[in-house]
Amino acid sequence: MARQWSEGHSSSILCVGASSGPEGLLASGSEGGEVTLWSQEGTIVDRLTLPGEDDCTSVVFAPAAPGPLYVSHGDTISVLDPRNLKGPVEVFQGAGEEEINALALNETGSALAVADDSGAVRVLELPGGKVCRTLRRHTNICSSVAFRPQRPNNLLSAGLDMQVMLWGLQKTRPLWTVNLQDVTEEEDHQQQPGQLFNPPLVHCVSVASCGNIVSCAAEDGRVHIMRIGSGSKLEQQGAVKAHSQGASQAHFVGFLPHPHWLITGGNDGMVALWDLSKHPVVSPEAKATGTAAPRRKRKSRVKRKEQSKDKAKTPPKVEKEEAGVEDEEVEAAVAEEVTEKPGAKVNISHGDKVNWLCPAVLKGEPSVVVADQSSSLTVYPLSPL
Repeated sequence: MARQWSEGHSSSILCVGASSGPEGLLASGSEGGEVTLWSQEGTIVDRLTLPGEDDCTSVVFAPAAPGPLYVSHGDTISVLDPRNLKGPVEVFQGAGEEEINALALNETGSALAVADDSGAVRVLELPGGKVCRTLRRHTNICSSVAFRPQRPNNLLSAGLDMQVMLWGLQKTRPLWTVNLQDVTEEEDHQQQPGQLFNPPLVHCVSVASCGNIVSCAAEDGRVHIMRIGSGSKLEQQGAVKAHSQGASQAHFVGFLPHPHWLITGGNDGMVALWDLSKHPVVSPEAKATGTAAPRRKRKSRVKRKEQSKDKAKTPPKVEKEEAGVEDEEVEAAVAEEVTEKPGAKVNISHGDKVNWLCPAVLKGEPSVVVADQSSSLTVYPLSPL
């Protein structure tokens, strides 16, 4: 069932991206600045080593094919032409304040979001790469960014400060912030003696094609789920206990029968496909929720680079930005729904830590491309669905 795509890289592959269209190419980036283009059959179309040989941390195709390929390496973004991979067509030097961890394009291809080690999120205008916004609120590395489909001016960011933020690009402060460390999880009361607790550092954020459901893969092994309601308000949050070790990847899959299929990967070497359509956060009618009145609490900040081992046993908090009132936390009016394995529809024992997952339709077959610690890609079919 699994297929290996090999000989495209000489070191560990860190990121994978797929272009649109039935004949769309795939791109992978690895340590040492290597970029490889693949056909849907897994044959190498072209290869390039970027100047400076910094690790490639993100590869993103423009939404309309044929279009450019954006690759982050160090604090730089190289713009490549997939039809002629001789070298960068354009270089956005210093696009990140520090090393870039992730890129995201909006649906129109007019804005490129950049997450970096400083915690800053920069938004670049395309074409040209001019910085039009710098969003500073994360207190640690910003690991992942994602635009909301159908809402090109809404952007999600997440980081190792355990915070998830929704931004409206008209402003330089978030519409709301959730600190996952403050989310109540009964699991924590049931740990075995000597069992270490992993804080929910967020490694990957994804938004379903409906634009309202957000997933966050976190170091606590859970995939945290949020529903955004009217007025961009956070309506509810929950979690799926998806992995026995840290969850490194979670991506909504856009080509299955409904928008709430999610594929996840973790440090436990597992890859799993979930149907979240019946999850109480996704379908509120599946479970009635209480509505406690919000009450304000003093904000507690997480120091940069600090990974707290202690977990607050309090309800989830949402930090809301109100007119003239900044940095206030408001307790969410909903309790987090933590579901124990609602039952992954597909479980794949990949056997190695997952660096990246890329869902793609390859020659008409729903598939997932897995990058791990090796220099090869593994492709698994999702066709049993």
